Amino acid sequence: MEPFRGILLGLFFLGVGMSLDLNLVLASWPLITGGVFSFMLVKSFGIYVVARLFKANHREALHRAALFAQGGEFAFVLYAGALSGGVMDAPTAAGMTAVVILSMVLTPLAVMAIERLTPAEKESMDGIEEASDLHGRVLFVGFGRFAQVVSQPLLAKGIDVSIIEIDVEMIRAAGQFGFKVYYGDGTRLDVLRASGAATAEAVLVCVDKQEAADKVVELVKSEFPHAKLFVRAFDRGHALRLINAGVEYQLRETLESALVFGRQVLVNLGVDTSEADELVLDVRRRDEQRLEMQIAGGLRAGLSLMRGNIATTQPAPLVVPRKKAQALNEEAAETIEGGD
Repeated sequence: MEPFRGILLGLFFLGVGMSLDLNLVLASWPLITGGVFSFMLVKSFGIYVVARLFKANHREALHRAALFAQGGEFAFVLYAGALSGGVMDAPTAAGMTAVVILSMVLTPLAVMAIERLTPAEKESMDGIEEASDLHGRVLFVGFGRFAQVVSQPLLAKGIDVSIIEIDVEMIRAAGQFGFKVYYGDGTRLDVLRASGAATAEAVLVCVDKQEAADKVVELVKSEFPHAKLFVRAFDRGHALRLINAGVEYQLRETLESALVFGRQVLVNLGVDTSEADELVLDVRRRDEQRLEMQIAGGLRAGLSLMRGNIATTQPAPLVVPRKKAQALNEEAAETIEGGD
C-alpha cells in the first residue's frame, strides 16, 4: 500500500491547493485572515487545556496545540455536503475552505515558532552534585553498564575512584546501587580539572559515543599527559584511531563478550573445552595480527586473517602453458626443484 499512499497523498494536496480561491482571498483578505487566526487560536486553546488536564507539561501542551491547530481534511467533506444541501452558499463555502487550507499552511510555521520560543526545559538536578575538587586515583568518564563492570575489580582492591556522568537518570540509577556519581561533561576541560584529571593516575573513558571519547582523549593527552588513558572503543575503526592517538589501552566493547559467547556455543555443541579454548585463542591471535596490519595498511588490510563462510578458490590462469617451464641454467633448475 505504501506506493499508493504516496500517490493518493500527492493527489489530495493537489486537490486541496486547487480548491483555494485566490481571488476570494485577495478580495476578502481581512475577513479570511481574521477567520484563520480566530479558528487556530480557539482550537489550539482547547487542545492546550485538554493536554494540561492529562498532565502534560507547559511546553509539551504548547507543542501539541500548535501541531493540531490546523483544520482537518474532513472539513472539505462537510463543506461540500453543506453546499450541496443548501446549508451555505458558494462564497461562504469557498471562504471556509480557504480558512482551513491557510491554517494547514501556517501550522508548520507555528510549530517552528513554538520550538524556538520555548526551549526544552532543563532536567531537574535535585539530588545531583556537580563534579568539584575530586581527587580519585582513577577517574571514570561515563558510567554506563560497561563502566559499572569495570569498576568492580578496582573497588574490590580498594582503589579510590572518581566518577562523572552526563546522564542524570543514569546518575540516579547508579546511586540506588551504592555508587557516588557526579554530574560532569568529560568533553569540557574545566570539568576534567574539577574532576581531578590533573592528579589522577589513570583516566578511564567509558562513554558510548566515539566522538565524545575522541574529544576526551584529545584533552587528556594535551592537558594531562601524565595520566594513563584506558578507552572503550566503539568498533575496529575507532580502536585504530585510539591506537594512533597513543592511548595506553583500548578495548572494543563487544570483543571479549563475543569471544566468551562463541566459546560457550562450541562447548554446548559438543566440542571439548580444551579445543574450544584453542579455537578462541586462534581467533584472538588472528584479530591481534589483523589489527597490527591495519595500523600500517588501513582498515582493509589483513582481510585474509578473517574467516568467512564463503568458500574461496585459487584463480585459474587465463592461458594454460602448453609445456612445463625449463630452467636456463643449473642454479635456476635447483631453485625450481627446491620449490616443487
